[in-house]
Parts: sequence; C-alpha cells; structure tokens
Amino acid sequence: MGILTNGTPLTWDEIKEYITLIKSQGIRQFISLYHRLSNRPNDILKWGDELEYMVVKFDHENKTARLYCEVDQYLDILQNFERENPGASPTSWKPEFTSYMLEASPGQPYLGDLAQINSVEANMKRRRREVIDLLDEDIVPITLTAFPRLGCPNFTYPAYEPDTNKRSSAPSLFFPWEVVGSHPRFKSFSQNIYLRRGSKVAINVPVFRDVNTPKPFVEHLQYGEEAIDGKEDHIYLDATGHGHGNSCLQVVTLQAYNVDEARLLYDQLCPICPIVLALSAASPIYRGFLSDVDCRWNIISQSVDDRTKEERGLEPLKNNKHRIPKSRYDSVDYYLSPEGQAYNDIELVYDKEFCEQLEKAGVDSILARHIAHLFIREPISVFKELLEQDDLKDSDHFENIQSTNWQTMRFKPPPLDADIGWRVEFRPCEVQLTEFENAAFAAFIILLTRVILTYGLNFYMPISKVDENMQTAQKRDAVRNGMFYFRKDLGKGKRFRITTYLNNSPPDESEYELMSINTIINGKADGFPGLVPLINDYLASLSIDVDTRYSLYRYLSLIQKRASGELKTTAKWMRDFVASHPDYKKDSVVSEKINYDLLYACNEIVQGKRQESDFIDNMESKTIDSFSTT
Repeated sequence: MGILTNGTPLTWDEIKEYITLIKSQGIRQFISLYHRLSNRPNDILKWGDELEYMVVKFDHENKTARLYCEVDQYLDILQNFERENPGASPTSWKPEFTSYMLEASPGQPYLGDLAQINSVEANMKRRRREVIDLLDEDIVPITLTAFPRLGCPNFTYPAYEPDTNKRSSAPSLFFPWEVVGSHPRFKSFSQNIYLRRGSKVAINVPVFRDVNTPKPFVEHLQYGEEAIDGKEDHIYLDATGHGHGNSCLQVVTLQAYNVDEARLLYDQLCPICPIVLALSAASPIYRGFLSDVDCRWNIISQSVDDRTKEERGLEPLKNNKHRIPKSRYDSVDYYLSPEGQAYNDIELVYDKEFCEQLEKAGVDSILARHIAHLFIREPISVFKELLEQDDLKDSDHFENIQSTNWQTMRFKPPPLDADIGWRVEFRPCEVQLTEFENAAFAAFIILLTRVILTYGLNFYMPISKVDENMQTAQKRDAVRNGMFYFRKDLGKGKRFRITTYLNNSPPDESEYELMSINTIINGKADGFPGLVPLINDYLASLSIDVDTRYSLYRYLSLIQKRASGELKTTAKWMRDFVASHPDYKKDSVVSEKINYDLLYACNEIVQGKRQESDFIDNMESKTIDSFSTT
C-alpha cells in the first residue's frame, strides 16, 4: 500500500499549493539518487513476499460471515515483537487500507539459495498462526482476494452505514467511512481521490448472466435525489474501498545484481504478468453478485482512478496538462531496456520538461522517459511534516509519486539509507487460500527469474499485446478458454537481437502468436518449450537437497495442473460452489447463507479439514521453518 509515514495529512486544497514543489523536488531527488547509486554493482538476489489477510467473523447460529473491523487492537500486539527485536522477527506486520485487513511479510528477505524457497510456505503458515493465536474461535484470518458481499448491507462487524451525503468527503452508496483503516494516509488518500477527480469513482463490473438473471440486469439505485442506474448488465461499485479493500499476493524486493539487470527483469516479467493473473484468478463475486470476470485488476484500477474529466478526454484540456489513457493503477506502458524499445508501440504520455531535465542531468533517455511518465501524476497523500526536504538526504517526494503509480511491475531504485540494491516488484498475482498455493506462485516467479538470467530468455513482444493479454486474463475461466499473445522463440542460449531497435524498425508479427496458457506453461510438441519445462531443465543442472527438490516439484506441479485445467483456479472453484449450493436460484445472487457456507468451506480448506481434489493437490508438505537461515 505504499509508504506508511505518520504525520499530519494535508487536504486536497492544501496539497494543490505544493504540487509543483513536490514534483520538481521529486525529480531532483531521483537525479541525486541515480548519480549516487546507478553504479552500485554486485548485489545478490534478495526477495520477499507480501500477503494480505481479511479477518472474518462467523456467526454460526445465524449463518453469517462478516468482515471483522477491529483488527487494530491485534496489529499492535503483532508488531510489538518486531519492535522489541529489530532484525530478529520472523514476520513483519503492517496496517492495510481497511480496518479488517492485515499485511504480513517475512521479517528478513530470503536469499538466492534455492533452499530458502523451501522455507517460504512454513513462514507463511507461521504468519497465519500468529494471528489465529490472538483471535476468538469464531474470528479467522482468510487470504481472500475479494469478500463476496463487500458493499452489501451489514457486511461488516460491527455494522456501519455508508455515508451517502453528496457533501461528504468520500460519499458512497455501499462502503462505510468507518471501514477505512485508522492510519492517516488511508482516509486522506480516499478523500483526495474523490476531490481531485471531481466525482465519485465509477466501477462497473459485468454481471454473470445465469438462466434466471434479469434481462437486462439493471439496479435502480438512489444517490440523494439523483437516480443512479449504473451500466446495464453491470454490477455498480462506487468507492476506493471496493478496490483497495481487496487482497493480493506480491512477490516483492526482487533485488537484482545491478541497475541494468533490474531493468532487464522488469521488461522480461512484464509479458508474464497477464499469464500469472489468469493462473491465480480468485475473485468472481462482487457486492453479492456473480460477475463475468474472475480477477480484481480492473476493479481496483477503477477504484483509484483520480483522473479529471479533462485527463480522461471527456472535456478539452484547460486546467490539466495531459490526456492520460489509464488509471494510476494499471498495466505497464513502457519497457526499460534498450533491447525492448522496438516493442514500445504504445504512445507514452510523459512530462517533456521533466524528461529534458533528467536527460540533461545524465539519466539515459529511456529511464528518463519512464520517470517522466510516472510524474504526469500528482501526489494524492502528503504529510505536512515531510514538505521540507533535503535533496541529498531525502527521497520522500520522489517516493510519493513512485509509490502511487500502481502498475503490474514496479522498478525500484535503492533507498538512500539502507544497504539495498536496485529491485523490481511483481504485482498482478491474486492471493490464494492456502500457504501451499501462495508459496507455489512465489516460487514460480523466483525460479523463472533465475531461468531468464541463466538462459538469456527473451519474452519481448509489443507492449500493446501485453495490454490485450491483461484484459483476456480477467475473463471468466481464462485459463481454460483464453488465448494469449506470446513470443514463439524464447531465444534460449542466444544473445538478444537488437537490430530492430538499432534500425528503428518495428518487430516482426511472426515473432509472436496466440497460445493457450497450457501451451505457455507446459509447452507443446512442435517446439515451444513451456516455462515450467525450462525451469525443470534449469533445476536438473543444480545440486539441490531432497526436501527442497520435492517442494519445488509440488509447487511447479500445481502451476502446471492449473494451466492444463486439471486443477481449478480459486475463481472457478468458487463459481462451482455457488452454482451447486441448494439456496442458489441461478439468478447471479450470492446470498448471506451462500456467502457463509462458501467462506466456511474456504476456512476448512485452509485448516486441512476439507479436501477438494479438483482444486488443490493433497500432497504432503516438506517445507521447513528456517527463519534463522534467512
């Protein structure tokens, strides 16, 4: 959720007075940072993950499951050991956007030794145990991407009413203000998105049309004296919390050898983002309705879309500087390595004055454009105490803009005050129910980066095709039914061919084709190797202890079986659960009772009390809890 600095948040009217100062100083801070750290060499792989939990309260007598909005009392206890034992805590806890969420990561980064991967699942289990030990029996943490009835009446405990007053600082028909987390950044962030945009966010999710779903599906909603129907055949949502109130898994702090390797990994993982999004699909239900999408990505993108009408192209530019095609939470627009420039076929919107300033200061033109592209955005959460900064000692103004550009990949310069190198974040993955699944996705990404670097793989294709893939990935059951653009020749063992870039000629369309996810992950007989077979080929060349090799086999097997359709995605399993529920009327409605039974089943799966052989393999874990070795 970005930087969680404590302080006095400024209102949007106050922020507007400082926008020029913050952005100009942020550019100078990056220039200072770049000159000091661009030649930092010889860093080793370090990495971590972030898991987000929703805390759910069950009422077994009345058969309800509601989001428990009093987690702050437990967060302080969870953070206490870390405060008292800096550098020695196995877990690190942070607040999240809502008062029912917690975020946890390993207390120390994992290293490049493959045996470290074998401790990830155990560390994740430890995190969940730490929470469970504090909670009453009927309150449980669930790694759930989207709460099925978020925004329905009484979806929280305690129950709160949404503030529908149009003069409110963050009005909503569905999302109560009390549910936003207590950290000052979260409420100011929500208010300022609303005020900068000039209206509520508008989120429209296509509804799943079942045999008894109304035709057309139209909700007649009232906002003050104004009727709001939303889009026909869509589920209407209207608050930042409908997006940032969802959860995800991030593979973070992927530290590279140097800045060039970080840029290369950023580029090569961009085309992988839609593939992993589809494989991890886990969120088919919104505000008590089955939707026709399986992923949260577009929902959260719309939930933080602070662009004005001018920036969205609805009015002529007058008060704003740029037309901006996407929300600040969206897919990557631009490859960062020289080899990828021929594939940058989307017109990049960037601040030309900032770009020129960066180039004159010695930042290469490619990276300068990337930073200037981030800086078309304005700060939406500013603390009074951080306004005055020293460019040689501080980087908060740069990080303010950087951390609120939520893209599928994030390129991260080293911080000024820590022994940390150039890094990338992999951000599209939906969170899974069990530690086994979450560890499997983390292991897959880490192993894939090792194979990319070892074999010199080339996943470049036009970045517009990556955008198309992102939309395909969110469709219902995209793993089984979707076709994705992917490069045909991955160039194993070859040097990148950069002649197209040097000649400024476009890439050949024959370099890529539409493939199924099964083909991309598992390969096919006529020559495409498949990502997991390439990983297995890499692992076969290494000396690995038996338990670690077994764990890696388990993780990769899950990815392969998801890709082939042998195992369901979480979204598919949830859809099938609802469809087979005796209370379901085939009208797309997920009732209180269905929601209770679904979440109860989710919790039983996590506890190992419920077996779903077509969803998760029941393979014995040999993961080790080896925090002392990390």
